[in-house]
Amino acid sequence: MEIIQIIVGGVILILLGVMFTNNFRKINLLYLLNAIILQFALSFLLLKVPPITNAFNSLSNGVLALKEATDKGTGFVFGYLAEGAPKPFEVIDPGVANIFIFSGLMLIIVVSALSAIFWHWKILPIIIRAISTLFKKPLNVGGPIGLSSTANIIFGQVEAPLLIRPYLGKMTKHELLVLMTVGMSTISGGVMVVFVTMLSELYTINLITHFLTASIISVPAAIMYANLMMPSDIKTEKKKEIEESKLYRGTMDALTSGTQDGLQITLNIAALLLVLITIVTLINMGLEAVLPMVSDEPITLERIAGWIFAPVAWCMGIQTSEIQLAGSLLGVKFILNEFVAYINLSSIDPSVLSEKSRVIMLYALCGFANLSSVGILLSGIGTMIPRRKSDLISVSGKALIGATLASCFTGLVVGIIS
Repeated sequence: MEIIQIIVGGVILILLGVMFTNNFRKINLLYLLNAIILQFALSFLLLKVPPITNAFNSLSNGVLALKEATDKGTGFVFGYLAEGAPKPFEVIDPGVANIFIFSGLMLIIVVSALSAIFWHWKILPIIIRAISTLFKKPLNVGGPIGLSSTANIIFGQVEAPLLIRPYLGKMTKHELLVLMTVGMSTISGGVMVVFVTMLSELYTINLITHFLTASIISVPAAIMYANLMMPSDIKTEKKKEIEESKLYRGTMDALTSGTQDGLQITLNIAALLLVLITIVTLINMGLEAVLPMVSDEPITLERIAGWIFAPVAWCMGIQTSEIQLAGSLLGVKFILNEFVAYINLSSIDPSVLSEKSRVIMLYALCGFANLSSVGILLSGIGTMIPRRKSDLISVSGKALIGATLASCFTGLVVGIIS
């Protein structure tokens, strides 16, 4: 029955993408097959091949060292408010003593600064271009799209397109769809590190390995859904007279620019969390006052989302007894954002979800696919190419759905591999 669920669920997830196609007859089955093979191959390599897993284990130790160093800096600036800093009072409940913006979000600023420096030093470009070659020919994407798509593994959904800014105005609507879909199906390096620290008590596995794997294999999944929804063989290639954007003028410029970008991201996340959690609480209060209880529990936005997304959770391979909870997490991510979804996941008793389901949900929630991200992308990319704003708006709905399905398909693939 589990094998049947996986096969049927995988077919349904693909058909959901086909439902939103603008030209069914132009769908290229070869690109679809290539994307699925790439996802399984990359998942196996990243999760099962000892040399690669050992390298990721070393990287995980580096993340812990980075977190410890960041806590030192946070403690110097904010004093006892920082995580791990000595408190001038007795702490009765350590579980609620840490302030989230000082214990987790400060990492985003540091990682953003380091990413900018490593990009300027040509370390990240070499890695990103090497990975992008895996996607260009099998999935029929041009060089600029391949570069920007792969850069989303490290950079944010708006920062990555900056690397190919000279090409954006010449891209087809299909390529803009790929750009937005990939951007919303991955997470940036800074946010990734925060999630690692946030979920460390819930998981015994190497989280940095799984988050990096999630972002890498979600790239072909996102391109697959973009190819399903808007098939096209036209692609923009690099030209000698157009050079890729040079982001920074020097190491200090990279350091300061990366720090400023990280600060902006941190403040945006903190503000969004404040507003979104407030709005959800108000909606739940209204629902509780108006609607009757079901099974002795009030109707909440999370429960409604669970009913809507429960079938999608089943398609990913979640066992039937857990699909309501898994669907609720998917719905929270879609309506609000992945931060709130991961906060909800971290507060769940480990016994409520099986180990396999926890791994699948770790991947399915790993992406920026939510309603607010659509506005962020339209604003960010629209500023770079204002004359193409109408084209961006026209593909934004498909991009949101495609990115959501891509993350779910990634969860299905990893559930099979692991």
